[in-house]
Amino acid sequence: MKIETAVLEYCKLGGAATMMFNVKRTVNALMLSVVWFGLIVLGAFNASANERPNILWFVIDDMSANFSCYGETTVQTPHVDQLAKDGLRFTRAYATSPVCSTFRSAMITGMYQTSIGAHHHRSGRGEHRITLPSGVRPVPSLFQEAGYYTCIGSGLQELDFRSQPFSSRTKSRLGKTDYNFDWEKSIYDSHDWSERKDGQPFFMQVQLHGGKLRGASEAHYEEFDKQAKAVFGYVTDPSSVALPPYYPRDPVLLKDWSTYLDSVRITDHHVGLVMKRLKQERILNNTLVVFFTDHGISHARGKQFLYDEGAHIPLIVRGPGIKGGATRTDLVEHIDVAAFSLAAAGIKVPEQMQGQDILAQDFKPKQAVFAARDRCGEAADRIRSVRTEDYLYVRNFFPQRPLLMPSTYKDGKLIIKRLRELHAQDALSLLAEKLLFAPTRASEELYLYGQDIWQTKNLAEDVRHTEALAQHRQRLDEWIEETGDPGSETAEIYALEIEDQMKSTKNKASREAYRENAEIYKRWARDGK
Repeated sequence: MKIETAVLEYCKLGGAATMMFNVKRTVNALMLSVVWFGLIVLGAFNASANERPNILWFVIDDMSANFSCYGETTVQTPHVDQLAKDGLRFTRAYATSPVCSTFRSAMITGMYQTSIGAHHHRSGRGEHRITLPSGVRPVPSLFQEAGYYTCIGSGLQELDFRSQPFSSRTKSRLGKTDYNFDWEKSIYDSHDWSERKDGQPFFMQVQLHGGKLRGASEAHYEEFDKQAKAVFGYVTDPSSVALPPYYPRDPVLLKDWSTYLDSVRITDHHVGLVMKRLKQERILNNTLVVFFTDHGISHARGKQFLYDEGAHIPLIVRGPGIKGGATRTDLVEHIDVAAFSLAAAGIKVPEQMQGQDILAQDFKPKQAVFAARDRCGEAADRIRSVRTEDYLYVRNFFPQRPLLMPSTYKDGKLIIKRLRELHAQDALSLLAEKLLFAPTRASEELYLYGQDIWQTKNLAEDVRHTEALAQHRQRLDEWIEETGDPGSETAEIYALEIEDQMKSTKNKASREAYRENAEIYKRWARDGK
């Protein structure tokens, strides 16, 4: 198909939608076991080599569950909605880490990033190296060993990860990896499944730019608006969006959020094109499609933090043996995708893999799921969380440091600059000041699900929740011990990582800001802050 034709067809595909991932429990754990045991057909994947299902993951950058099927009403997302209609939708899926590289390191191994030493963002890439623990292997290598053709790209022959035509400037058609450990590029055979042998099943990752499409400045917004208008004929009205209660309805923040919602629409379009291709090639019915994002929206309290804005993700599974239109409300983690994908392909799930086959008939709902945030760029931090049916418990290991601590990544965003301006002008609400700009944080946070969907009321000191606090504190302690969580880096490793980052940062101003911030963190560490 010619590029012009592909783009024209792309522009014809319909609508889009989103929602503020409002988690509502609708079924208790006992009822749940009865409902979803019937979702998987026994023996659906126990076929001969040529009949084994293809496995296709949609992995989306920087996007929360802002899709119509999750309750978003400002925009429409018909193609992701169709996935949910044809498949199984999880309402309480969570990232074990809310930032790209640590999420992906965990995703591709089925292991907590803390257990494999890959929990510090963009680490182990220079002088300081990180190798996987003995016996832990990237999932693509396991698929390859089982005879699968492994590929990572855009899922389309004509459009790239930004949903734009490939050009002479395209350096590589391979999709995003971003792993914090040494790995062999040979684990991927190609950027696309089209070159596989006849009858050979494939494992494909469709890696899309997602929320990153909107950029972080007015110039980026304007450029992306052109793409959205070319596809849909219009952009989302900033005044129509709903924001979390701690963000002001300021024109800068409203425009950013509306542009983000348009990135959701573009993502939905791309999903529709890939699904159409699978259908045209007559392989859709034998392909297990898994749709999820790598963490929540990139915002002040979203990406990099463990509240639902940063850690709650959409997860939809469609394919052989999956009952359409089903919903599960139990707690699951993104590392489970590795385990159930291997199982669906008839590949033995490694015993030490921490992700679980949540589609197995004998799977028992988890009582708790966990997440961790560590150093992001120069911003040294350590936060851990445990979620249960009713609560989110968060522990801040550096409570004397503010939430919006110095960060060249965060501070480079127009929305963060605007929030800091409003803070300086005393123009923010008391809630925004408390949650975003308090000079310190509580060492423990406890939030009640159902009643506090944005996690704004910390119940850690409420005597009515003393027992729950103690229980969650103990659960987290046990997880840290059982999974071998190594915690913060040594001062020596931090220094190495900072120098490695300096070498890879071309912009002089960014490099200097990064270095100055790093000195702040070194001083804080020396002062015990």
